[in-house]
Amino acid sequence: MDKIFKQLKEEFSLSDKVISNIVTLIDEGNTIPFIARYRKELTNSADDALLRKFYERLKQLRALEEKRDDILRLIGEQGALTDELKEKIEKASTQTELDDLYRPYRPKRKTRASMAKEKGLEPLADLILAQTVTEAEVEKAASALVGKTVESAEEAFAGALDIIAETVSDNAQVRAFVRRKIWNDGFMTVKKAKDEDSTYAMYYDFQEPVRKIANHRVLAINRGENEGFLKVSLDVEDADIVQGISRLYVKKDGTGRLTEMVVSAVEDALKRLIAPSVKNEIRVELTDRAQESAIDVFSDNLGRLLMQPPVKGKIVMGVDPGYRTGCKIAVVDETGKVLDTTVAFFTLEHHDKEKAKKMLLNRLEKWNVDVISIGNGTASKESELFISELIKETKHEVKYAVVNEAGASVYSASELGTEEFPDFDVAQRSAVSIARRLQDPLSELVKIEPKSIGVGQYQHDMNQKRLSEALAGTVESCVNAVGVDLNTASVPLLSYISGINKSIAKNIVAYRETEGKFTERKQLMKVKKLGAKAFEQCAGFLRITDGKNPLDATPVHPESYQTAKLILEKTGASVVSLDRGKFDAEIKKLDLKRISEETNTGEITIMDIIEAIKKPMRDVRDDLPKPILKSELMSIENLKPGMILTGTVRNVIDFGAFVDIGVHQDGLVHISQICARYIQHPKEVLSVGDVVSVKVLAVDLVKNRISLSMKDA
Repeated sequence: MDKIFKQLKEEFSLSDKVISNIVTLIDEGNTIPFIARYRKELTNSADDALLRKFYERLKQLRALEEKRDDILRLIGEQGALTDELKEKIEKASTQTELDDLYRPYRPKRKTRASMAKEKGLEPLADLILAQTVTEAEVEKAASALVGKTVESAEEAFAGALDIIAETVSDNAQVRAFVRRKIWNDGFMTVKKAKDEDSTYAMYYDFQEPVRKIANHRVLAINRGENEGFLKVSLDVEDADIVQGISRLYVKKDGTGRLTEMVVSAVEDALKRLIAPSVKNEIRVELTDRAQESAIDVFSDNLGRLLMQPPVKGKIVMGVDPGYRTGCKIAVVDETGKVLDTTVAFFTLEHHDKEKAKKMLLNRLEKWNVDVISIGNGTASKESELFISELIKETKHEVKYAVVNEAGASVYSASELGTEEFPDFDVAQRSAVSIARRLQDPLSELVKIEPKSIGVGQYQHDMNQKRLSEALAGTVESCVNAVGVDLNTASVPLLSYISGINKSIAKNIVAYRETEGKFTERKQLMKVKKLGAKAFEQCAGFLRITDGKNPLDATPVHPESYQTAKLILEKTGASVVSLDRGKFDAEIKKLDLKRISEETNTGEITIMDIIEAIKKPMRDVRDDLPKPILKSELMSIENLKPGMILTGTVRNVIDFGAFVDIGVHQDGLVHISQICARYIQHPKEVLSVGDVVSVKVLAVDLVKNRISLSMKDA
């Protein structure tokens, strides 16, 4: 464990005490959101993001130690564990180093070298490799084997060289050298595999140094190779590598013929045994690195999408656009309750648009709709054009917004969608989802598998288990950062709360349905399978409005209620009718250190309690940029180079960001056009949901592409 602590300290720059506390908290079964929010004194206020990275690294380092122990045991059982080898294994810092050291001792299937050893050729191989005898003596040793285990001296020499080649290949120092040379001096070379045009045409004659190749290119090339459009190789100058390896084996005073034989074995080892496997390892490492980068970007994008501010207190009409089957319409009230559903036909030339207009205007007025939410999928452009004209004829002010509908169809056809709206068809459910996405993105999007939300790149090419884990962690962070209403939250929303799994979430809803609304947090202890530990983890993130205890509506954890009550008593305040000015004045008079000692509560936690009392119903999403609501639509044909527009960042990827500027087609801000200073990745500057000013650089009407810049906007 000391080794793990040392590594964690180096990587995270945390004190020994904080590292020990975090590891203990994790091992005790505490969740990351709980540790981040309610154990700040122990973690030096480490945030959710740092704790998740710490947890992932802790798992990796523990897996490394398990592997190290296994290797030491297995080699020890063979009686081959020398002090020197043990020291090397103890010092190895990566799985690859451990694999290289274990390679000579790993049980092998039948190889050319093993067959040569069975023929008794190992002593001959040792003679050649030693290079301390004459060629004549080696010839004599080979001839002595003829008629016994081999048919000729040539066969004996060939077998001996196979043994030497495997010895070279099993040398950890050699493999590390070859790996380093390919990383530093090698090139990834890509050629076309088919004589046909494709989205991979830019890679049909492509070469880039291995050490410089961008992550998104690695993923694109991998996909092109998997689809049969590309042939990929890692190329490096073999002569330099052979020369480098040979220095380890060729004796300065060795005889010419024997030296040539050793060099020949080195060349064979490199070409047949080392290079193919090391190149595969490097391809895997490049892919893993690219996938982790893509997962980080996807997680960032997802987090910002989930944390977009809700459009509160608005009646919303959701529009799920379509052509032949029409546009599905759903009206929901301020709480998301469905008021009305219908189908309107207005996206094709032969549709009776006047009839559709009259029907929709009637519903806009009947339900006093404030905002229209339009899905951005098929027929979205035609729908947006129609809606922008429609609202010009409304009697009261109506705005509209285009929302990301990715995953809406997945939800609509899911078991959850069927349970929620058993009497609706798939299309009606989708329209409701699109309406609710504008009202509260977080509550609605948690109903969909995170990777179906569509704010990443190459998600289908990634390690799906790792992707799902990372995205689930992002959703968990967002849900717990906001908190949920215990009496209205759905099963999917509750299942992301700290300490609550899907089974317990269902039990909470079942309890609510049979016993009525929760009136205080401690009632959670009556929920089936929700024990003391789960209560500790979840209680602070679950809110009850208008309950018996006003503190239940705040982020204050029940374990701190006595401290909160003491603060309220000393300031003469009430959570329900708080005089903010008076409370602030009284707080300044308090000796927080003394309160900390009296209640055995950390000062950081006390400050959090005070903030929670000041803003009991605060939604952290309210501080983020609000979604842009529109009443008019521009067309891509209206765009001219030089125009300055305001837009919303829809997706951030390795090479730039896509921005919605209100013309239905998102524009691309290339990474080189994001800011004047050098940045390694767009996420250093931009996040999904950001409202930004952009300048139009170019418009390609044929390919429907818009190039934007933020530099001069």
